[in-house]
Parts: sequence; C-alpha cells; structure tokens
Amino acid sequence: MPPVFRTILRLTALLSLLPGLLSAQTLADDFAPLLSAPHRSAGNVARDPYRHPAQTLAFFGVRPDSTVVEILPGSSAYYMEILAPWLQQKGLYIAANRDDSLAQYLPDHQKFLQRLKAEPALYGNVVVTPFRADRHPVAPAGSADFVISFRNLHNWMEQGELQESLRAFYTALKPGGVLGIVDHRGRSDQTQAEQMAKGYVREDLAITLIEQAGFRLDGRSEVNANPLDTKDHPEGVWTLPPTYRLKDKDREKYRAIGESDRFTLRFVKP
Repeated sequence: MPPVFRTILRLTALLSLLPGLLSAQTLADDFAPLLSAPHRSAGNVARDPYRHPAQTLAFFGVRPDSTVVEILPGSSAYYMEILAPWLQQKGLYIAANRDDSLAQYLPDHQKFLQRLKAEPALYGNVVVTPFRADRHPVAPAGSADFVISFRNLHNWMEQGELQESLRAFYTALKPGGVLGIVDHRGRSDQTQAEQMAKGYVREDLAITLIEQAGFRLDGRSEVNANPLDTKDHPEGVWTLPPTYRLKDKDREKYRAIGESDRFTLRFVKP
C-alpha cells in the first residue's frame, strides 16, 4: 500500500473517533457546574479530586434524558447530589438503596430517606427502590438506560451475591443499556481470596464475572486510577481517605496517597 494511502487510513480512523471524544468532553463540561452547586455537601466536594465525577459520568455516557439507577447511594449520596438535579427535568434518577434484610444498614437508609424529604426541590422526583441481590427489581424490567455502582463489587463477592446482583441489573436495563462499574483495583499478583478482606478486586476477575452474567465490556477508563496506592495497607482500602481507619496514625502519609486506585468499566447489555 502506498504511504499516502496508509496516512489517509490513519487519519480516517482518528476522525471516526472524534465525535465520541467530543461528546464525552461535552458531557463532562455539562456536569461541571453542578460540582460547585451550593447544595453539595462539603465532604462530598472534598472527594471530587479523587473521584472525578464529571469525567466518570461522561465516560459512562449519562445524558439529561437518561433513566439512571444508582445502586446503594447511601446517605452520603455522593452521585445523587449531582445526578438527581441534572435528570430532574428530562430524565429519572432511581436510588436502589437498602431493603430491611440487614438491620445494621437501616439507620443510614432512614437518614437517606429523611434527606430526600427535607430537600424536595432537589430530590422530589427521586424514585427509591429496595436492593439486595435479586430479591427485588431495582427498576421495571427493560426500563433503565444506565445502572451504576461505585465500590460495591467486593461486598457482593464476599457475601456470595455478585451474580444475583448482576442478574437484577441485567433485567432492569434496556437492550443496549449500560452498566457502569467503579471499584478498588486489586493486585494482579495475588488471588482474589488473598485480598478480599482488604476491599480490593482484581480487574480481570471483575470483567470475567460481569461478562459471565451476559454483559459485554464496552470500555475501560483510567480516570480514577491512583498509582500511589500500593494496596498493602494494614486496614486495606479503609486505611486511606476518606475512612482513615487507623485514625491519626500515619494520617499524613495516607492523605498524601489519596483514595484507592480504582478501575472504571463500562459494560453493555446486548
């Protein structure tokens, strides 16, 4: 093939990627004003440099007219603060939060419900559904454009409820719908069993298990990567901010590391 033809093919391939790149950047720009909105809690704003919410949601492809199910937002409601107002006019935010099967989580769930009630201008359109594995539908079957989950896989794996949870997500999503997953990235030189108690998940294993549930991996992003995380902390991911399980011991050391190294994965329901 003549060199000029090869150049034309390369340019054509690059140009074909441009609309998607511009679309993602446009979405990230759309989310940006919400990050400084006065209703956001100071604690959540402090997490933004580690969690990159605008870029993460743009990578998933969330749009203003989307139906989005977030799994276990909890009373901190980090992503709900951003998504619920953004989806209020054209879309729908569904909070698949706790059911009553685990009593230790009910106080936080009640706090979450009280927050919705206290701020109806922001959260009056939020729909709350119960979640635990596949005991309840997180949304009507085939109704959701997105199901998103942040730092939950390790819990479901430990509880033996991962495949059941994925089944509930698959059922809720439309064909072509997106499952967005962010979690603590484990070490590839250790088995999952060796690092389960530390809260880390092997990325390759996560992909395998989610694809076994019928999803297709559609994209990977390093937006939430943290190369400073050595993943050998005495109290696992909870040694790092924002938990600081060791309290004041070596606090500045762990503050300098920041939050955990995380993989960000986008899957599609065929």
